[in-house]
Amino acid sequence: MQDELVRARAAAHIANRLQPAAKDRALLAMGEHIHLAADAILEANARDLERAQAAGEATHRVDRLRLNESRIAAMIEGLHQVRALSDPVGEVISSWSQQSGLRMQQIRVPFGVIGVIYEARPNVTVDTAGLTVKTGNAVVLRGGKEAFETNRALTAALRSGLEEAELPPDLVIMLTDTDRRSVDALIRARTFVDLVIPRGGAGLIQHVVEHATVPVIETGVGNCHVYVDAQANLEMALDIVINAKTQRPSVCNAAETLLVHAAVADAFLPKAMRQLAARGVELRLDERSLAIVRRDAPDLVHGGVASPPIDVATEQDYATEFLALILAVKVVQSLDEAILHVGQYGTGHSEAIVTEDDQAAHDFLTRVDAAAVYHNASTRFTDGFEFGFGAEIGISTQKLHARGPMGLRELTSYKYIIRGTGQIRS
Repeated sequence: MQDELVRARAAAHIANRLQPAAKDRALLAMGEHIHLAADAILEANARDLERAQAAGEATHRVDRLRLNESRIAAMIEGLHQVRALSDPVGEVISSWSQQSGLRMQQIRVPFGVIGVIYEARPNVTVDTAGLTVKTGNAVVLRGGKEAFETNRALTAALRSGLEEAELPPDLVIMLTDTDRRSVDALIRARTFVDLVIPRGGAGLIQHVVEHATVPVIETGVGNCHVYVDAQANLEMALDIVINAKTQRPSVCNAAETLLVHAAVADAFLPKAMRQLAARGVELRLDERSLAIVRRDAPDLVHGGVASPPIDVATEQDYATEFLALILAVKVVQSLDEAILHVGQYGTGHSEAIVTEDDQAAHDFLTRVDAAAVYHNASTRFTDGFEFGFGAEIGISTQKLHARGPMGLRELTSYKYIIRGTGQIRS
């Protein structure tokens, strides 16, 4: 592993000097080689899926692992979008002159070597490689063992693209040691690694944050909420709730809790619960919402033919990122109660309010402490691709350096360049 880190550091020194045109040629070639290797990548993914299912992996993890032609096409499109974006390296963030005559500039520069630790998300391999190449960084990838074959096939294609573009293939290195000790070695390799970004479950992220000596950007758990306000357009609210929960429940920006103002609970909840149940969503209801469903949709509570389970919500349900077709529901008496609930249980990821009341929207947007806060839109938009970043290396829920979807600028640091004419300090 030390040899691999030494090679990554050497590649980063070269990447730091690359011109934008060279990086863009590499991104184009990387996409072409993924397209050429698509059959081999899908075959490798099939082997990973077979092992994951035999091992009894959770449904949401298998979904994240699975590739198909459309997901491979989306990876390639992500590389093309990153290629089309402006190169942030060398950008002058600010400039000024001092009375001494010194001319100051603050300029974006690459980090150097970035380590990315992730689990069953092979798309992370491609997204990360595209973003790091564009920003003049080298990346060391440490994926999970469940996606080992897929990641190896993807990395081989990416490295072939770099070679075709006459750039160091070691700009993208995949660690082949999937033992947990390789994670610990990577997050403590201060001599070789400038930044570590963990992507995965709460356990992985907590381990990296607690044990790393290399600086870490924390990509957090997504316990996201949709709050339906007293002045909500209920048809809009229903569309947003259904999308936020069911469009892809296994991802971090899917909604996990629905909060409904008491003034609209009777009108909204029966129809919403029916439509959610029809889509296979298990419901965890507080006493008020359960009473409404018992009265106005009793077949759901008593086990209609197609009804998934309905249970009484517990404290743990409100604190859980389900990553599955499960939704906790609570009726609240006010906007303040909704904001307090989000503050207590939310993870600072993505939160949404549905309302036609501009003041309520303003209060929610300004008072809720999260990386992304939505008014009349689904939480599912918290994504680098949807934000126009081409791809993302993760969604940061911390506040230092980066917050929310991390694109090109978040993968740069800066330095000061000072030009003088012989000045000395007295």
